[in-house]
Amino acid sequence: MSQRISQQAVYRLCPRFAEHLVPLGTVASGSTVTPTITHLVKLRVSQINHCGFCQHMHSQEARDDGEHQVRLDVLPAWREVACFSEQERAALAWAEALTLLSQHPISDETYQNALAAFGEQDLLELTTVILAINSWNRVAVSMQFMPAIKL
Repeated sequence: MSQRISQQAVYRLCPRFAEHLVPLGTVASGSTVTPTITHLVKLRVSQINHCGFCQHMHSQEARDDGEHQVRLDVLPAWREVACFSEQERAALAWAEALTLLSQHPISDETYQNALAAFGEQDLLELTTVILAINSWNRVAVSMQFMPAIKL
């Protein structure tokens, strides 16, 4: 598989992607949406969307920020393991619900859990992160961006 339009060409030809999606995915200062939660959400959404480029990038960013590889290894099974906090679980459930919206309606329970974990303002902050990574995934998958994996 080869890239359809290179990453550099996409940004040069349509700079609005970066101009709008980067700020959309940036969490306001003082938010309870921590960098750890942001990394986990971006990686989980990228897994659901089968975006290898973003999975590679966000797992590396998470490790660079001190995330433990063992948690990244079990992220797809976050419901079955005990290494994620209640707030992280609420964020991951909300991220999955928004990402899979066309397949399942968002339950009141998922919404209430996310609201209880973050409050209205920070739930909206979290939602912007999810919207942005879903958009980036669609750009990267559709243009077949390739991660620079070195073994």
